[in-house]
Amino acid sequence: MRVKIALAEKGIKYECKEEDLQDKSPLLLKMNPVNKKIPVLIHNGKPICESLVIVQYIDEVWKETSPLLPSDPYLRAQARFWADFIDNKVFECGRKTCMSKGEETEAAKKELIESLKVLEGELGKKHYFGGEKFGYLDLSLIAFSTWFYSYETFGKFSMEVECPELIAWAERCLKKESVSNSLADKEKVYHSLVQRRKKFGIDQ
Repeated sequence: MRVKIALAEKGIKYECKEEDLQDKSPLLLKMNPVNKKIPVLIHNGKPICESLVIVQYIDEVWKETSPLLPSDPYLRAQARFWADFIDNKVFECGRKTCMSKGEETEAAKKELIESLKVLEGELGKKHYFGGEKFGYLDLSLIAFSTWFYSYETFGKFSMEVECPELIAWAERCLKKESVSNSLADKEKVYHSLVQRRKKFGIDQ
């Protein structure tokens, strides 16, 4: 989703190939033999892997159009720091919230809400994380908005009550076509998690 948003922001046309992760294609295994994961951007026959790395690559290659990362080195480092926080802290807490039960879910939910509140503090009263313009950090987090419904359902809490500024920010982002056209459907994400919970014996 991040890569699709970045390409849309830059106005770059591309061909998208969906992958069955239960039966990975020879192309995926060839292009990402290390992690064997999506997404992979193939540009000029060369693969670039991992969503945030791909987004940075896109921003560097097509730097003349709609820059995503700040030009200031310090602000650029800060954006990368917070994107790393999202991938390591928010993703992990969110995954645990959706893929556990009982006390484990409660502990994960508490940590998830705390992490989201930290991000809300970083956003402050700004329109977007970088100020008035949608950028790298917005793009990094908005992909997780498709999980918000699942967080609430499995964690039994309200995102709007806990993080109202973050929800308002997400609604602003969703008004952008580059975002709304690139995100997965929240119901599909939820039902996918329901199936995974059954597969791993969390729910019978």
